[in-house]
Amino acid sequence: MTAITSGDGTVVRIAEAIPNRTLPVAAGDLDARVAQVGSTGATAVEPLVAVTRDGETSFHTRCSDDELGDLFSALAETADPGASDADAVVEHDPGTTGFPAVDLPGLAVGVREVTSACGWRRPANPTDHDAAGGFLDSDPGAVLDLGTQIRGRGWGDWCRDEYPAETWRTASDADTPPTVVVNGHGNRADTLLLASAPFEVLDGATSLADAVGADRVVVYASDADERALETVRAAVDNHPDLPVSVDVSPGPVDYRAAEPTMALEALEGNHRLEARLRPPGPEESGLDGVPTLVHTPRTMAHLALARREGERRATRVVTVTGDVADEATVELAESASLADAVGAVDPDGAVKAACVGGQFGGLTGDLDVSVDPRSLAEADLGTEGTVQLLTKDRCVVEFVGQRARFASEENCGRCVPCREGTTQLAELLRDLYEGGYDPSGIRELVRVMERSSICVFGVDAGRPTRTALTAFESEFEAHAAGRCPAGQCADALEAA
Repeated sequence: MTAITSGDGTVVRIAEAIPNRTLPVAAGDLDARVAQVGSTGATAVEPLVAVTRDGETSFHTRCSDDELGDLFSALAETADPGASDADAVVEHDPGTTGFPAVDLPGLAVGVREVTSACGWRRPANPTDHDAAGGFLDSDPGAVLDLGTQIRGRGWGDWCRDEYPAETWRTASDADTPPTVVVNGHGNRADTLLLASAPFEVLDGATSLADAVGADRVVVYASDADERALETVRAAVDNHPDLPVSVDVSPGPVDYRAAEPTMALEALEGNHRLEARLRPPGPEESGLDGVPTLVHTPRTMAHLALARREGERRATRVVTVTGDVADEATVELAESASLADAVGAVDPDGAVKAACVGGQFGGLTGDLDVSVDPRSLAEADLGTEGTVQLLTKDRCVVEFVGQRARFASEENCGRCVPCREGTTQLAELLRDLYEGGYDPSGIRELVRVMERSSICVFGVDAGRPTRTALTAFESEFEAHAAGRCPAGQCADALEAA
């Protein structure tokens, strides 16, 4: 089988999140290979059809079935990929194995390194991955060395924002063979990699397993992410030479099921998910009691890239969502800013704030912050890889109130600081509508939650409120005085 990136002949790629369309009959008349590839991460342009021949690719955005049929008919008459109307045409190396740079919405921003396969290579096709340099030979020493260079990415990673070398050594030195868990639950960037570049994730996970002497890899994702689960299973089935056993396991859709120790609880079949007390950490006693390394697909894909291509600039995969026409998942150099990420989307209006770092990210009105974890932490923002935009007509107080209620309803209930703290926080924010404003009380409550909760859920749950108090205090004061500057809370204020 020949890779579709070989540069031979005409290749038609169809990039979309759920490739379930029936190809037009006209496809049979083409002297071309037609390939359904994964999503690019840019929903604004999908379904995206890319026609490649002799180092030139024409891109056709939001291509309907009828438009695809017309395109196939036109291509049947001429092999020139630029012959029919295209939204963009780019020239590139005929044998490029990664998505080429193109000036299209959601695709003109950032770089393509760990995401280079997304929308360009067939996700579960080993020939395409092999042509891109995948399936490297075993080199445990090189892998372990990378543990001092690559940080864990996302709140589902046990080594979030930290170098995992020490954790890897602990698991490697254990008497029992460890397990590697790839925690792909709930994060859009992780889901994109599982669905569009699963071999990158598997390369990282299996090379880590080999390096620490693990005898098993488990890929875990939300039951709601059917496409990701299906694609990873296909990639496992098609893998030419897996060095360890690889299982693919769905988990409950609950937000808390992404927390590393609750992910282990879910994998063990426990219906009531509770965070585990630590110490010991999973690297000492994890899944089924054996030493376990818990990393996200992003971490594993970066490990695979570093093994294959050596030292490169650090990047972050970020999803921009919220008050936007279409969300986008983009890869940025760590030196890039939040403003650069926002350039990948079309906001619904003037942007007032961004919640940076996922469900419990920090709120800010300043987008001139680099996306590297140190800069985000210094700005009191989260590193989960999600930027949710709020436009001028959105109420910050209502927004953080919703996050506090979510935390009070979704927490596992195991530790008092989180269980009671989130409930009290939601009540303090409700009191605002009746004129009760206690900023010092709110800050002290959040401080206790951050210092005393046993897992990152409770540690992070108060951050939206605390950071909003700092950046948008006037909105809290206005609500206590009976006025919502955004005009969103009129009914609640009148009822108070």
